[in-house]
Amino acid sequence: MRTGAVVVHRRRVPTTPLENRVLIVTGASRRVAIGAAVARRAVADGAAVLLHSWVPYDLGQPWGGDVEGPQALVEELRRQGGRVEHVSADLADPDAPAALVEAARAAFGHVDGVVANHARSIGQTLENLTAEELDAGFAVNTRATLLLVKAFAEQHDDRRRGGRVLLFTSGQYHGAMPAELPYIASKAALHEITRSLAVHLIRRGITVNCVNPGPNDTGYADDTVRAAVAALNPGGRWSTPTDTAALVAWLLSDEAEWITGQTVASDGGWSAR
Repeated sequence: MRTGAVVVHRRRVPTTPLENRVLIVTGASRRVAIGAAVARRAVADGAAVLLHSWVPYDLGQPWGGDVEGPQALVEELRRQGGRVEHVSADLADPDAPAALVEAARAAFGHVDGVVANHARSIGQTLENLTAEELDAGFAVNTRATLLLVKAFAEQHDDRRRGGRVLLFTSGQYHGAMPAELPYIASKAALHEITRSLAVHLIRRGITVNCVNPGPNDTGYADDTVRAAVAALNPGGRWSTPTDTAALVAWLLSDEAEWITGQTVASDGGWSAR
């Protein structure tokens, strides 16, 4: 090399937005729903993914469970070249969130982000409200999410870029939902905790944001409800899991590294009515 020559070291540009990132995506029990769509997009964008599911919950709901769904999704994503593992766990168990983080670390070496998409939603009005369902809703929706964020943050390497936490809320901050009190109470807690977690974690290179997917076509509504909601939505249709996955993918990317403490609705104008 000639004396005085300048050597320029260029930072390698990733070929995909989430290349070399490792994500935990909870609530991926049904192939038609949001968790599966987020996983598909994350893998397409280059991430390794630990999928979480809990099929027994869905089996007790009107929409039913997708018993083969989690394993079928794993196989689908692996056929596309994705690095994917799966854990089935009841997030009502207080030890389950930390176990998910350890499983992801065992499989992939580290964790860069958490998409806390899981939810428990049992319809109860004030008149039929029970302490048991309040406790269960907060345990799964709120406590498990916070413990998952805690376990993730404890293992996060501050030198790695792209630390991400995405929480999921519902539409309770835009309009009344009196038929789902345990659900909206626990989801409202996540909405409110987002800013505090964001402020606490930003200096560690972790952003925290919250997604409201709006009325989302995940197979639980009948044709009458689907038509009524579409007619009320300024966008003229329901949100889809793919719509939500697109927002999640951007919030996980480097382009969103200065966005934190926000709750963002992806709903075609539903919340702006």
